Amino acid sequence: MSFSAKTKNELSRIVLEKDCCPMAELAALVRMNGTIQISGLKNVNLKFTTENAAIARRIFTLLKDIYKEDIEVMVRRNKQLKKNNNYLIYINNKDISKKALRDVAFITKENNLFNPNYKIPKRLIRKRCCKRSYIRGAFLGGGSITNPEKTYHLEFVTGSEDHSNDLMDLINSFGLNSKIVLRKEYRVVYIKESEQISDLLNIIGAHQSLLKFEDIRVLKDVRNNINRLVNCETANLGKTINASMRQVESIKKIMNTIGLSSIPDNLREVAELRLEFRDSTLKELGSMLDPPVTKSGVNHRLRKLEKIAEEIGGN
Repeated sequence: MSFSAKTKNELSRIVLEKDCCPMAELAALVRMNGTIQISGLKNVNLKFTTENAAIARRIFTLLKDIYKEDIEVMVRRNKQLKKNNNYLIYINNKDISKKALRDVAFITKENNLFNPNYKIPKRLIRKRCCKRSYIRGAFLGGGSITNPEKTYHLEFVTGSEDHSNDLMDLINSFGLNSKIVLRKEYRVVYIKESEQISDLLNIIGAHQSLLKFEDIRVLKDVRNNINRLVNCETANLGKTINASMRQVESIKKIMNTIGLSSIPDNLREVAELRLEFRDSTLKELGSMLDPPVTKSGVNHRLRKLEKIAEEIGGN
């Protein structure tokens, strides 16, 4: 099961303790996942379809608790692709369907059926708990989150410009920075920053998914830091080896021409140590001298040796 599916399953099990929150969550589900079925002049049904059994149960429970009516659930086998079950939930009562559509302000008048209102009704999200419930419903209806082991990305896909703008503003009212991008005929409200995704998971109540997300995020940060340190050490080691090889070549040139006995004693001592201990660092070479010399002191002497070799080559 994907990380996104696990998150939705967790959200579907959240118990709504306040009476105002179920309607806010239902309003989001209607706008993200609902369909108005019209047959004849006045026969209207509200339908939802999903491949997630937990979300189907969630929608069924919300409608049942709010309207106390018989809600029908149908299961259909998808004959294409992965052959998953399709769950169809609908209110088989035109009066209750119309009432539900009006309650969530999806339609306001009878002639609104063909031009529904996708804007988020302010009266349903006055309280902070209702705002959280609406975002939760929007995620259940059309949201997804990428496996954090691969990348950080959370999004809500909607076909309405009005709804995408309102949803972005609602999310950002919690101090987040969601944005909108066009993807074919859809508008996608998305967040890419890992810390903000953590905050959003906390806002909608996905606490178990949040803990898992944070575990993965911390592990990735540690792994990335280790890789950076290893790369840095490797680069430094490479520089040390190249410098040592260059120094040895300079010393050999001096030996084969004017001889080490012709240079000052302090330079000759460093030259002999470098020839004997080619893999040692400057600090290690300095500690072998008597008296010991600092790293910068050893570096200064080796530079003098290289300069002497250059002058010999020039002559």
